[in-house]
Amino acid sequence: MASRIKELFADETGSEFAASRTAPTPVDDASLLDAYSQAVVFAAEKIGHSVVYVEVSHARGGRRSGGSGSGFVLTPDGFIVTNSHVVHDADSIRVTLADGFRAPADLVGDDPHSDLAVIRVRTSGLTHAALADSQAIRVGQLAIAVGNPLGFQCSVTAGVVSALGRSLRAQSGRLMDDIIQTDASLNPGNSGGPLINSRGEVIGVNTAMILPAQGIAFAIASNTVKRVVTQLIAYGKFRRSSIGVAGQNVDLPRWLVRDHDLLEETAILVAGVEENGPARQAGLAEGDLIVAFDDVPVASIDDLHAQLGDDRVGVPATITVIRDGHREQLTIVPTELA
Repeated sequence: MASRIKELFADETGSEFAASRTAPTPVDDASLLDAYSQAVVFAAEKIGHSVVYVEVSHARGGRRSGGSGSGFVLTPDGFIVTNSHVVHDADSIRVTLADGFRAPADLVGDDPHSDLAVIRVRTSGLTHAALADSQAIRVGQLAIAVGNPLGFQCSVTAGVVSALGRSLRAQSGRLMDDIIQTDASLNPGNSGGPLINSRGEVIGVNTAMILPAQGIAFAIASNTVKRVVTQLIAYGKFRRSSIGVAGQNVDLPRWLVRDHDLLEETAILVAGVEENGPARQAGLAEGDLIVAFDDVPVASIDDLHAQLGDDRVGVPATITVIRDGHREQLTIVPTELA
C-alpha cells in the first residue's frame, strides 16, 4: 500500500490522481471576466457621449451658493434630462458636454413630485441616449450608473438591479412609485445621471442613495421618465389633478370597518377644504372620512395621489366618504393641480 501511494505522488503528471486534481484552466475564468468587462465597456462607451455635467448657482438670503449633478442628452437638439432637485430654483445653469464644451442651459420644465426636470442647451447634432422599456427589466440584470459623483466627471460604476417597484418620497413630500433599486455605487453628484443596461440604453434616472448604507441606491424608471418628460417639454410642467382637500391618515374604528364592509382599516380624514375647489363644490366637509375614489379603496393620502393623474382633470368621478357614521357617494370633478 505504501509503495502504491508513493507511486501516485512520484509521477503526478501521468497518474489518475493527478488528473482528478487538475484545476480549471485560467482561460475559462479570463473569458468569463472578459465577457462581463466587454458588456460594461460597450455600454459605457455607447452612453458616454450623452452624459453631461450640470452646474447650478442659487442666490438665497443675499448669499450665492452652487451645486452640481449629472444629466443626459435626450434629443440631438439639446434637450437634457436631469433631477428636479439638481436644478430647482436655480438662478443659472451651465452644462459641460462629454467633449468639454461648456454652455449655459435654460430650464424647460421641472416636476419636483417626480424629481425630474428638463433643461436645454442651444446647440444641435448632439449624441443622444435611448430610453429602454423599464417593464422589461428583471431583478439581477446588469445595471451601470454613469455620472459625476463628487465632481469626478464621467465616472462609471456597475452592479445589478436589486429590486423593482420600490416607492420613494420626493423632496416635495409626494410618493414616487415604480422606483428601481440598484447596488451600483452612487454618490452626491450622480443625481440626474443615467442608469443603463448592457446595451447602453437608459433604464432609469439616478435620484437618491441611502448614505449610511452600502449598495442601496434608487433610480426613476425609464417609463416614468418618458411619461413625465414628454409633458415637461410640451407644457413646462407635468399635469396632475387635484380635488382641493387637506387631509391626514387615520385609523378607523373596527366597528366602522365591519359595519360598512370596508377593505382597509385606515382612511383619509378631511382636515380642510379649499374654497371654491372641487371638494367644496362636491359637498365634502371637514370631518369626512374618504374611503374610496371611483370605487377604488384609498387607505392613505398616497393612495389618493396615485388616483389623481393627469387623465382625471375635468373628468367626473365618485368619491366615497363616511359622514357621521353613514356612507355617502359624492360626484367630484378634479381640476389641474397648480
